[in-house]
Amino acid sequence: MTAFEGKSVLITGGGSGIGAATARLMAEAGAAVALTGIPEAGLAAVAAEIGGKGGRALAIPTDVTIEGDIEAAIAKAAAAFGRVDCVVANAGIQRHRTDVNLPEMDMAEWELTQDVNLRGVVRTCKHALAQMLRQGGGGSIVIVSSITALSGRSANVSYMTAKSGLLGLNRHIAVHYAKHGIRCNAVCPGALEQTPDWDDHPNPVRRREMMERAIPLGRLGTPEDIAPMIAFLASDAAGYATGGQFVVDGGITVAA
Repeated sequence: MTAFEGKSVLITGGGSGIGAATARLMAEAGAAVALTGIPEAGLAAVAAEIGGKGGRALAIPTDVTIEGDIEAAIAKAAAAFGRVDCVVANAGIQRHRTDVNLPEMDMAEWELTQDVNLRGVVRTCKHALAQMLRQGGGGSIVIVSSITALSGRSANVSYMTAKSGLLGLNRHIAVHYAKHGIRCNAVCPGALEQTPDWDDHPNPVRRREMMERAIPLGRLGTPEDIAPMIAFLASDAAGYATGGQFVVDGGITVAA
């Protein structure tokens, strides 16, 4: 039996990057996967790819800034698969050019990142917990944070603050829902080859050169480097792990 045989998982931000890589990996391990996010085309492409390999995948266009979208997506996944065993709260944005210089920042810029990266995850966890409590039998939530939550180096102040808040949310869920058999863990990816909103980065070539010099393993990460940790924490193999924050960053955090 594969690791996720008979299990179902919902992944936000599932149409690209870490979400798509995680969906592919968990589907290969037997999971039925609900892919949520925007735009719809990315979700449909990943779902078709998984289906073409004999897996089971459902694409559900979802905007994590709209609570009704999240509630409906989890309900659709539960209706299609019978239950929702695991939720990966992954959707996020990174406003490289405008999420800087707090004294000059328009608060609308601050709120945009907070609404996706912090409140979007809160909405996702709220309705994931509600579904898991209704169906019984426990469950697993994996929150995708960032190594920016562990230091003050990032210039993207709203992004860093939101990702830091996710670590507190993770601890809260782990402590207060363990009695229901629900685990929660956070993964903190390091610098990847492509960040969220890659096209918005002001100098991606310089970033690559600088990060490759700083990372002990000598390279930027890929979504495929992060997905195995997420899948492990979501699986029964990590049944005694809850409330943890797991860094996957090529060693840059400990080298700083």
